[in-house]
Amino acid sequence: MSELLIVHHTPSPTLQAMFEAVVSGATDDQIEGVTVIRRPALAATAVDVLSADAVIVGTPANIGYMSGALKHFFDQIYYPCLDATKKLPYAAYVHGNNDTVGALRAIESIAGGMGWERVFQPVTVTGEASKTDLEACWELGATVAAGLMG
Repeated sequence: MSELLIVHHTPSPTLQAMFEAVVSGATDDQIEGVTVIRRPALAATAVDVLSADAVIVGTPANIGYMSGALKHFFDQIYYPCLDATKKLPYAAYVHGNNDTVGALRAIESIAGGMGWERVFQPVTVTGEASKTDLEACWELGATVAAGLMG
């Protein structure tokens, strides 16, 4: 059984909708043999990452950067996971009221420094999430989870 870890900071209704769409895609009935673990960013640990076969991270863009909660997650897992998680598949979704560029750049910089491999184009949303945005979140979850089947 493969394990997909979803690490998220979900302080707003828009991020909650995005998170739920990612989870819905990852847990679709057609996905078999994949356990989906959900952890708030402040509760996720290196042990969670070390047991995962892929990771999805979700965050708001706060003042041009990822949330402090997600940064805390990366800070605490960095050294314990640095060598052991090279080539770990990952994907990300980000919501911002005005801009998501800095938050996404920070996630990609840290994940790249850890040697993780992005397996799905990031989903970025500014303002309210549209139906198309939520469908993209669903697709992100489903695609990453399907990649772990078999």
